[in-house]
Amino acid sequence: MYIYRALEKTIIKYLRPNKVVIILGARRVGKTELIKHIISNLNEKHLILNGEDQDVHLALNDRSIRNYKLLLGDTKLLIIDEAHAIPDIGMKLKLMVDSIEGLKILVSGSSVFDLNNQLGEPLVGRAFTFQLHPLAQIEFSKKENYFDTKGNLNHRLIYGSYPELEKLKNIDEKEKYLKEQVNSYLLKDILAFEGIRKQTKILSLLRLIAYRIGSEISNESIGKDLGLNKNTVERYLDLLSKVFILYKLKGFSKNLDSEITKKNKWYFYDNGIRNALINNFNPIELRDDQGKLWENYLITERLKYQEYELFHNTNYFWRTHTQQEIDWIEEYNGSLHAYEFKWNPSKNNKIPPLWAKNYPEATFETIHRENYLPFILPED
Repeated sequence: MYIYRALEKTIIKYLRPNKVVIILGARRVGKTELIKHIISNLNEKHLILNGEDQDVHLALNDRSIRNYKLLLGDTKLLIIDEAHAIPDIGMKLKLMVDSIEGLKILVSGSSVFDLNNQLGEPLVGRAFTFQLHPLAQIEFSKKENYFDTKGNLNHRLIYGSYPELEKLKNIDEKEKYLKEQVNSYLLKDILAFEGIRKQTKILSLLRLIAYRIGSEISNESIGKDLGLNKNTVERYLDLLSKVFILYKLKGFSKNLDSEITKKNKWYFYDNGIRNALINNFNPIELRDDQGKLWENYLITERLKYQEYELFHNTNYFWRTHTQQEIDWIEEYNGSLHAYEFKWNPSKNNKIPPLWAKNYPEATFETIHRENYLPFILPED
């Protein structure tokens, strides 16, 4: 059963003549299904190509207006799934949208570094880029009521929200699926990039991050633990963020001596992937990492909310040398909004004194499991 994706209307809106719409996202988050659903709702003649098909590579290899006009005929909508696999795809798409009047192009890709390198410069001013995540509460809310949502929360903290999980009713099947994701698909793009072969090291790095959610990460310290130099750790973390496995959160500061900004925090785009990496699918009631799961879940859902509502916030954490801290800071329109995340509703935190002193105009709110939905859902 197809679950309506929040990006669908936005993508259709931006699918304009002589423009390219790019959908980025990790493998198996539903890019292909989203494209199929968009096509089914558009009454336009279209051509669908798979970027991993070698015949497609051959058909696009002759980079000439004549070749592309012959290929497209009177087609006005070109769709390329897994576009990152096609050599020089950016230059090829640029030639098409610049030379074929009225052509709309929709492409998807799982590897942001390939797509950015190949599409970035050629398609400046010609492209709109959107990121598709695993299913968001915004999307679940289209098919479930308030009580369903509250009842499903603990399950999503453990198993995450990859679309395929909605078809699997058996817990063992869900755990098997997530482990398969980690072992077979999660690192596929990274391992193919520049011939990287150190899968064991990257998995070890991911497991370390999984245990340290919500903590500041020292690349040098992790490097010592894994037998890697600091620059290699930094490079791997950068790649893991570019294929939508990890999200980097920087420290906030207005250059006050008391504030820490040199280290970053890292979060997973999906709780299920995090739990598969550490092989722990125990129920939330039996875990000692409830706070980490809650923090990771809220941050990823907030990121989905920001992406799908087209908000352009800058996100941070805040911490001082005296251990005063705030989990999540948003800066937009010249204003600051601070949030502390607590699994236990009875632990309503007070605003840290140094934050209140230095940023008196900022808002502050504690988000817990009794009041979290407005934080991750748009207003009606």
